[in-house]
Formats: sequence, C-alpha cells, structure tokens
Amino acid sequence: MNLKKIFLNFMDNFENYSAQVLLAFFVILLFVQVVLRMFWGLTLSWSEELSRFAFVWFVFLGASHGARVCAHSRVSVQFKFLSKKKRDIILGISDLIWIFFNLVMAWKGIVTVVGMFEYPYVSPTLGWSMAYIYLVIPLCFITMTIRIIQVNYMKFILKIDIETLE
Repeated sequence: MNLKKIFLNFMDNFENYSAQVLLAFFVILLFVQVVLRMFWGLTLSWSEELSRFAFVWFVFLGASHGARVCAHSRVSVQFKFLSKKKRDIILGISDLIWIFFNLVMAWKGIVTVVGMFEYPYVSPTLGWSMAYIYLVIPLCFITMTIRIIQVNYMKFILKIDIETLE
C-alpha cells in the first residue's frame, strides 16, 4: 500500500480513530478516579472536567463518523413500499435538509466560538478557554456535512452500495 493511499485511508477514518482514543481516554480517566477515591480516598479535581470535555468531543466526532458509515438512525420501514428511484429521491431530500441543519449549527457554533474568544470564559478547574471546547461544534457539523456529501457522491455518482461497505 503506498503512502498516498495510507494517508487517504487515515483521513477517511479520522473521526473513528479520534473517537476511539477519546473513549479510551475518558473511560480510563474515570476508572483511575474511582480507584483512587475508593482505595486511597484521593481525588483528582480536574479529572471529572477533563473526562466531560473528552466525552463531548467523543460524541460529536462519533456523530461525524456515523454520517460517514451511514449509521445514523432513520425511520425507514415506509421505504419498503417504494421503488428504488423514489426511495433515493426522498433520502436525497432528507439529506439536503440534514445538510442545511448542519450548516446552521456550524454557523451558530462559529458565532459562539468567536464570541467566547472575544469575551473569554474559562473552565473552573482546568482554567481552559471554553472556546476550544466549543470548537468541536462547528468542526464536527462541517465535517458531518462533508461526510453526507461524500456518502451521496459514493452512492449516486460512483454507484457504490454503502450498506455493504461496513
């Protein structure tokens, strides 16, 4: 496998890898916190806050990855009664609505992050600028939009059956 293909494969699965690392990180961090508290009566004041931030990033990155692998839930029983062409049209319209929603959320996320840089708000324990924590909102909604477009391109232009990929 050449370097270009490895890089493209990594970028194609970036959200997946990042979400896995964040999941492992916050689970281990919480486990350590529980063990320290139970056996030695010690607490890490920053662990709960850091694990919460890691969880939030995990959820948003996971949602972006879910868009890539078509794992988001949809009510789809009604599609059994439609032809493939009609089903594709309805799914295409719903994806356009989803893209519009994502772009609105990304825009509002950008406005929020810019406001937080302008009027700083820091986390109580770690002292981190919350703008960096909230940055996940516009990043992941933009990435999710790109993933929706990517999946539709693969499905309708390249004629790849997305359901059989994963």
